[in-house]
Amino acid sequence: MAEEISIIRAVLEGQVESFRELVQRYEKPVIGMIKNIINDRVDCEDIAQDVFLTAYRKLSSYDPARGSFSTWLFTIARNKGINAAKKKKITSINNLPENSDPSAPADKLTQQEFFGRLDKAMQNLPVKQKTAFIMAEFEELPYEQIAQIEGVRIGTIKSRINRAKARLRLALKGFEED
Repeated sequence: MAEEISIIRAVLEGQVESFRELVQRYEKPVIGMIKNIINDRVDCEDIAQDVFLTAYRKLSSYDPARGSFSTWLFTIARNKGINAAKKKKITSINNLPENSDPSAPADKLTQQEFFGRLDKAMQNLPVKQKTAFIMAEFEELPYEQIAQIEGVRIGTIKSRINRAKARLRLALKGFEED
C-alpha cells in the first residue's frame, strides 16, 4: 500500500511519531492473531508490544518488493506467538463466542462441552497446521498471504488447512449442528 510505504519512509527519515499510525492500524489484528495462538490476553498484549518494537527496530530491513507490510508484520507476530507458546507451553485456543445467549442450561452445557473439545483439538494440532488454520479461519487472511508468512507454496497452505479441518472434524464428531 502506497500510504504505508510513505509512513515507513517518514519513520526512517526520523519522523518517529509516524510509526504510531501503523501501530493503530494493525494493533487489533496482531493482538487477535497472537491471542489465537497463545490464549492469554495479558501475555498477548505484551507480545504484541514486542512485535511492534521489533518491527520498529527492523523497519529498515522491510522490503516492499518482497511483500506487503502487513505480511511482514504478521510474520513477526506469528513467530513471536509461536515462541511464546513454546516457552510457556501455552497452546490452548479458546474462541467462545462473546455474545452467546443459550436458551436453556442444557444448551449452555452442550456449548461448553463443544468448545472444550474444540479447544483440546486445537491444542493437539501440529504447529504448522494450527498456525495456518488460525490465519485462515480466525484472522481471515488470504491463502497467498499465509503462504508468504509461512514461507511455503500456496498448495502447502491449502494442505495444512485441509488436514487441520479434517482433524478438528474428527475430534468434534458426535456434535451435531442445530
